[in-house]
Amino acid sequence: MKTILSNITMIQNGALTPASVWIEDHKIKSILPPNPGMEDVQNADRILDGQHHLLIPGMIDVHIHGAKNHDMMDGTTTSIQAVSKACAETGCTGFLATSVSSSLDDLLAMIRSVKKVVGREEGAKIIGIHLEGPYLNVARKGMQNPKYLRHPDLHEMELIFREAGDLIKMVTIAPELPGGIELIHDLTRRNVVVAIAHSDATYEEAQLAFHEGATHITHCFNAMPSIHHRSPGLVTAALENDQVSVQAIVDGVHLHPGIIRLMHKIKGPNRMVLTTDALQAMGVGDGEYLFGGHHVAVKDGIARLQDGTLASSTVTMNRSLKLSTTFGISLEDSIMMSSTTPASILQLNQTGRIEAGYDADLVLLDENFEVVETFIKGVPYYASL
Repeated sequence: MKTILSNITMIQNGALTPASVWIEDHKIKSILPPNPGMEDVQNADRILDGQHHLLIPGMIDVHIHGAKNHDMMDGTTTSIQAVSKACAETGCTGFLATSVSSSLDDLLAMIRSVKKVVGREEGAKIIGIHLEGPYLNVARKGMQNPKYLRHPDLHEMELIFREAGDLIKMVTIAPELPGGIELIHDLTRRNVVVAIAHSDATYEEAQLAFHEGATHITHCFNAMPSIHHRSPGLVTAALENDQVSVQAIVDGVHLHPGIIRLMHKIKGPNRMVLTTDALQAMGVGDGEYLFGGHHVAVKDGIARLQDGTLASSTVTMNRSLKLSTTFGISLEDSIMMSSTTPASILQLNQTGRIEAGYDADLVLLDENFEVVETFIKGVPYYASL
């Protein structure tokens, strides 16, 4: 199938530019003028009019737990597919299915359900699995259920990898726990992104973790010590290290806009990623939910435990992208943080850019950042144009 997506706007050389995109065999073949020539038109099987909408690379969510009343920890393929579709509807073409701390049996059930869906996704593609826990510090548990928090266990991790294989792409741990450094060595040997959060690590402990192979911070500033001028802690160590990338939940709740701008100023768009950390309330609305073994109340779009602790978010990636620009980050950098940078962190060399040779994972957005169309490897998900 040879498709021309004509009359779109995209960022080229730092500026919004009218263009068209030639898609062939699931790949971007070339970037064309906004109104393609007669020869290109005659050679195309299909021409879609982008109606001047903004075209961006498909967004990638490295941290999502659920959506549309479905929690991916319930061990069913139905929930995995529901998240896949919800991601596509909100501008994601790929995501990491993300666990919460649980029993080993429940985690293995989640992994099995993901394996059954991979390659059969009804929406966004599953890039892999992000294990958020269970090797987290109870002192910074956030919404993680303390019943399931435990010290790193290489034997248990081996059992997890036997089931998941190379689907495990990211693991969030607290490196200061006994066995934390040994786990970092094991995960880096397996080419897994080692992330830190739900951690009480000191500045020195964090620096050691980075030296030994940790490279990422999950929901930076949340579930970790605040910066203190005599006890700088994990966040300062992360901001100071150029090789460390950071996640930002840009929902207007988890991070003050000034903190978002500070993270961006220090890290730049190539070391900062937008993520949702969404639970099953995403795309549903206010109400009562059971998440991670907790009763969670969502009011005005904000999810909290009964004690007031924030419990994930309900933000979508397209909403996060819009808020990022509202808070003062340029559109070009915001797009990088939602698409290009997560692709780079996960070593996805064929996605995250609108360039010849890259997968045709693309999203059309209107002026309010609402999704007009999502293309997954060149195939329209909505087929609305």
